[in-house]
Amino acid sequence: MVRDSANGSAAEQASSAEPERAAELRHLLNRAAHAYYVLDAPVMEDAVYDRLYRELLELESAHPELLSLDSPSQRVGGRPAAGFSSVRHRISLLSLDNAFSMAELEAWYGRLLKVLDRTPAPEQPAPALAMVCELKIDGNALALSYERGVLVRAATRGDGEQGEEITANVRTIASVPLRLALQDPPAWVEVRGEALIPDATFAAINAERQARGEALFANPRNACAGTLRQLDPKVVAARQLDFFAYTLHLPPDWTAVGDDPAAPSSQWQTLQWLAAIGFRVNPMATLCPDLPAVETFFADWQERRKGLDYATDGVVVKLDDLRLQDEAGFTQKAPRWAIALKYAAEEAPSRLLRLVMQVGRTGVVTPVAEFEPVPLAGTSVSRATLHNADRLAELDLHGGDTIVVRKAGEIIPEVVRVLTELRPATAERLQLPEDCPECGSRLVREEGEAATRCVNSSCPAILRGSLRHWVSKGAMDVDGLGSKLIELLVDRGLVRRIPDLYRLDGALLASLDRLGEKSAANLLAALQASRAQPWHRQLYGLGIHHVGEVSAKALAKAFASAAQLATAAVKTPETITAIHGIGGEIAQSLQQWFSTVANQELVSDLERLGFALANAPADPTASGEPSSDHLSGQSFVLTGTLPSLSRSQAQALIEAAGGKVSGSVSKKTSYVVAGAEAGSKLTKAESLGVAVLDEAALRLLLKTD
Repeated sequence: MVRDSANGSAAEQASSAEPERAAELRHLLNRAAHAYYVLDAPVMEDAVYDRLYRELLELESAHPELLSLDSPSQRVGGRPAAGFSSVRHRISLLSLDNAFSMAELEAWYGRLLKVLDRTPAPEQPAPALAMVCELKIDGNALALSYERGVLVRAATRGDGEQGEEITANVRTIASVPLRLALQDPPAWVEVRGEALIPDATFAAINAERQARGEALFANPRNACAGTLRQLDPKVVAARQLDFFAYTLHLPPDWTAVGDDPAAPSSQWQTLQWLAAIGFRVNPMATLCPDLPAVETFFADWQERRKGLDYATDGVVVKLDDLRLQDEAGFTQKAPRWAIALKYAAEEAPSRLLRLVMQVGRTGVVTPVAEFEPVPLAGTSVSRATLHNADRLAELDLHGGDTIVVRKAGEIIPEVVRVLTELRPATAERLQLPEDCPECGSRLVREEGEAATRCVNSSCPAILRGSLRHWVSKGAMDVDGLGSKLIELLVDRGLVRRIPDLYRLDGALLASLDRLGEKSAANLLAALQASRAQPWHRQLYGLGIHHVGEVSAKALAKAFASAAQLATAAVKTPETITAIHGIGGEIAQSLQQWFSTVANQELVSDLERLGFALANAPADPTASGEPSSDHLSGQSFVLTGTLPSLSRSQAQALIEAAGGKVSGSVSKKTSYVVAGAEAGSKLTKAESLGVAVLDEAALRLLLKTD
């Protein structure tokens, strides 16, 4: 259990020096992370940070009682959550009213003056009230709760009164401090802010999803929301979310002591206070003395915002004086003292050139409009997805139509409407074809689904996507088999199904363009090694609709083999839906997949090639005998590069034999398995007298030779 070492006797079992060193390391690493992620002013070289971080991990592994909530190690993410619980906010998260013009902004200001009893006399100028302008980030609102300065809970906005508790995921956001930089923090602090995904990161995420044949996120906000609700915090950490803080709530009777900043009395001071205690606040925020200054800020950023690396769709205007905020109060759904002044959506007309059909890994056919390039939000746009047949019908798109394309602070453009008055007289209505554009098979649209699919498993487009998915890092993790080589193998007819990858000839591979003998040999070795991947990775690699990495692990844990899962899927689907987190959609997809003859043949073919498709050692040299637990109670640490086993394969073999694999060396470690370029873990093992094995010795211990 993780405990806060600042509030309890967390170091009772460690020597006096170790708790002090752990606290020092936490302080140094948190300060370095804050300087890097929040201040953009690194104070420590990466190599130094890595060395200190490894030292902290080793200390915490050897002495778990030293682990604390503010440790940088807690950002990495633990085991995937089973789901998210609903939590009630200490203080409500209300939405903002919107204004879409200067006239609407001035009307809001008039209402604010009225509620504050400051309406001017006829023909008198309106009194000036200081306001803070902050760029409206197109992200997801979060509520962060701190107790005695330590982050204890993070939640989504939800309905404003209660949201989903996503603390483990938010801990992975480097710009969210795990401990506030206060000497004597209040009993509680509530911080509100916006989580976001930078544009470059968003583009990379969508590129990966497109390569896997998955649906693209419509915009960074949707990608951020989807990321925050990932059950596996490691996925969240990999997507590198950012966070801007903008609102603060403190106990009314709290008084700062020592060098701690005093409780703010204005919104401008609030932003400074948040920055002082470790948060990242938007550097574009400005204190405006009056309404004309607000209008100038808004006009100034209409173009400048396009140069930012994150999406923003307006300006949030807040009354600066917190006392006047309290006096103004709230309506039923929004504060009277703040408003979101929105920029008009950027739109541009263009002429439709053609409608093309893309076939994804799962067979989904997506219509894509290609049109004459138009400049939008600083980029030239010439393509936009139309999602499905329903959207195509809704637009009533015809050949040669003039369309209106919008990109309102978003990365993915969309076709908003058709200018029918400019439609050519002979234009024909466009719709999805009846047959697959790749293989000619009849397309299918199931009742209740928006997607239209090709269900021919031999379709070249599906095959290319399936192969990319099979060799991806989350599945078989086959290095050296990229999209271009896959396309070449499919186009040449060398690979027609997944098993064909494992029948490729080295000489034939070496003869292909840009491959050569060494690359061909490396690829064959990587394919051979991939047979040892655990059952849950093999299941995920099969690319069954709706079965992701997390659900594949849950299914593999419940059903020890493909045979057991197939029987349950076809005969007793209720045993599948009984698994926590697995719903009827997944059960139905499994039933359809295992009932298909081609898929049954695929499973049989993989088994003939040596794939276990079961919770057993998948090493190709294994005898096929059931795994034992003869290494139960033994702990292993892996370091360096082994000759023929990847780190994950070695770990799978050890765990199948009952052993455990740790990330750091301690006196309790049974063995360190060392390969080429082993580092500090090997040195520490030798200093502690821990037994060191090479791969050959490990195989003897595992009894797999």
